[in-house]
Amino acid sequence: MDLTRTLWQHPRAYLAAEQPEDPVLFFAPAALRTRARLFLDGFPGLVTYAVKANPEGAVLDNLAAEGLRAFDVASPAEIALVHGRVPGAAMHYNNPVRSRAEIAFGRAMGVASWSVDRAGELAKLREALDPGRAEIAVRFKLPVKGAAYDFGAKFGAEPARAAALLAEVAQAGFVPSLTFHPGTQCADPAPWVAYVAEAASIARSAGVEVARLNVGGGFPSARGGAEPDLAGLFETIARAVRSGFGASAPALVCEPGRGLVADAFAHAARVKGVGEDGALFLNDGIYGAFAEMPILGLVGGVQALDPEGRKIKGVPEGRKIKAVPEGDAAALVPRVIFGPTCDSLDVLPGPLMLPRAVGEGCYLLTPGMGAYSTVTATSFNGFGTLRQITVERLDG
Repeated sequence: MDLTRTLWQHPRAYLAAEQPEDPVLFFAPAALRTRARLFLDGFPGLVTYAVKANPEGAVLDNLAAEGLRAFDVASPAEIALVHGRVPGAAMHYNNPVRSRAEIAFGRAMGVASWSVDRAGELAKLREALDPGRAEIAVRFKLPVKGAAYDFGAKFGAEPARAAALLAEVAQAGFVPSLTFHPGTQCADPAPWVAYVAEAASIARSAGVEVARLNVGGGFPSARGGAEPDLAGLFETIARAVRSGFGASAPALVCEPGRGLVADAFAHAARVKGVGEDGALFLNDGIYGAFAEMPILGLVGGVQALDPEGRKIKGVPEGRKIKAVPEGDAAALVPRVIFGPTCDSLDVLPGPLMLPRAVGEGCYLLTPGMGAYSTVTATSFNGFGTLRQITVERLDG
């Protein structure tokens, strides 16, 4: 495992020295391991990393080195990746719809836990798995708000149906558990409270003592803003479990992806051109690392850098400044941001307030870009090349 391949102090040092033409994703292993430690020490149960957020080998290596030994996998490819990269790790196959071939592969690779949300999929698992050994977690959904977007539209059984499935799981001799997902970037504790209370109600309706409760992912990243109160969320979840289940409280599991990895990366895109109206054309866009932006909105804390990697000072329009030329260039103005493809849809939500001085050859450095950036990028129009550079830290 290559855990310490740190070549640069921070992103600006690399940009100044190399002046890359391709977009760059900067990875700070120290930041990832710090966040992993927060989850491992603070969450009152088993932490499983959602591989789909960022399956880079260096990410898995650093998480394993920090002590994380369980992973949420969603496909045979992710199962094979974890099996080869972190031998002996526990794998939870929480994509609730699988082909029979996928189930057979997961069983052969030693998957420890499976989720299900419909009768037909439970029938497949009953055919393939051994009662008494395999854990089957019934996934349920609720119409609650509080996340950036809801995960209940595609997966999850209604509570009454979940209770029937849970009873069938127990009667068939499998280890009965429950699971849910409150939705992505969920900083509000209320959805977890509602879901945990409903989990307790489902267990009572089914007459089943559940072995484990998987409270899903959804833990937020900073996205360039204030650090999320993860410790507060952990305590809220633990308190809700005690209140809902009492003495029969199940063991807890979580499956963070974004909340673990996003803030360990930053992204640099170069300005290729400037329109007469001030619009900026970058070398990356929504078909690349910015694929999530139309859904989640712009990340905060974007830094404008000149071609030498130096920060471009920006001041609010109208604020008194010493020199008129400097002030005019530094004034923050709304800029429309286009990606590099010929598709007119390739535009970031906005506009983004940036100094007027930002022009061709400059860089936009965006924090919080470690989740769902490399995995969702395409090569549309021949773009999509993304360098990954290891740095000691992301600030500086």
